[in-house]
Formats: sequence, C-alpha cells, structure tokens
Amino acid sequence: MSHTLVNQKVPDVVFKTRVRDESVGGENPYRWQDLTTDDVFKGKKIVLFALPGAFTPTCSSTHVPGYEAKYDEFKALGVDEVICLSVNDAYVMKQWADKLGAQKVFMLPDGNAEFTRKMGMLVRKENLGFGDRSWRYSMYVEDGTIKQMFVEKGYSDNCQDDPFEVSDADTMLKYLQENKA
Repeated sequence: MSHTLVNQKVPDVVFKTRVRDESVGGENPYRWQDLTTDDVFKGKKIVLFALPGAFTPTCSSTHVPGYEAKYDEFKALGVDEVICLSVNDAYVMKQWADKLGAQKVFMLPDGNAEFTRKMGMLVRKENLGFGDRSWRYSMYVEDGTIKQMFVEKGYSDNCQDDPFEVSDADTMLKYLQENKA
C-alpha cells in the first residue's frame, strides 16, 4: 500500500477553499475560492499530509504541530509548501488552524472527499461518528507527481485504532534530507 501511487500524478480535482475578503463584511469576511490540483501542485515541490479530522486528538496534539514546527526545515530543503489535507470544509479548517496557531502549514479542505477518494485513501469511520474520512498518510509531490508516500499501517474501514508512526514530520524530513529534495 505504501508505494502504490509513487510516480503517478495526483488526482485532478477542485478544492473549495475560502479567502479573506473585507468587501464581504460582517463577522465572517470570507469568500469562496476554487483551487485546482494544478493551482496547488503544478511546478512546485509539495509536502502534503492527510489526516482523519480537524480538532481530533492526534491530529491536533501531534500531526499538525509537528509539521508546523519543522516548516522552516522543509523550506530549507527546497519544499515550496507544506499542506495539511482533511475531509473537512474550509471554515472548519480555518478555525482549527486558528485554534492551533498554525500559520505556516497551508490547511487544504477536501470537504467533498473527492481528492481523498481518488487517492484511494477514503475510509469509513462510522465507528467514531465521523462518516467518510481520509486515512492518515503523507506524501512528497514534485510538479504534480507523487515521489514518495508514507501510509500508516492498518488501512481499513472503521479501524479500531489510529496508527501514527510514519506520516509524521520527522519521517518526511529524514526522507527529504537523505534524498535532497
């Protein structure tokens, strides 16, 4: 499972994001902005990590903070952007980033789970009341082509635990240092 998508292109989707726009007014001055797969990946070196959900324990305590803390090290290795992807909407991702104080990692909402589904990483998490979510993984992508993936073991629907051993920032950093991004 861990290398099945290496050397393949990332799926072509449109992400529904939001951007601050003061002309909108009110307490929530944001407007919708579509980002295509090309907008996110074309001509760039991207580290993307995907996780089950905003505000959830491991995702909040370790996964996002780890990448946020190591962000400058990724940049020093030539990475253009570090992206957190979750099957949540843009507003939830914004509030979660604010709550975590995450200012460097780009929070990419996959609200319809289209990217996650096309990546083959969509799992059911009804046992937790989450519905369909992303399995936990990370990947290094150059110009839209997946160069490396770290997929947590035990990929399955309604998994009883939440493995977090290989999709962390340190594993990706070590890979990039050894392979000089």
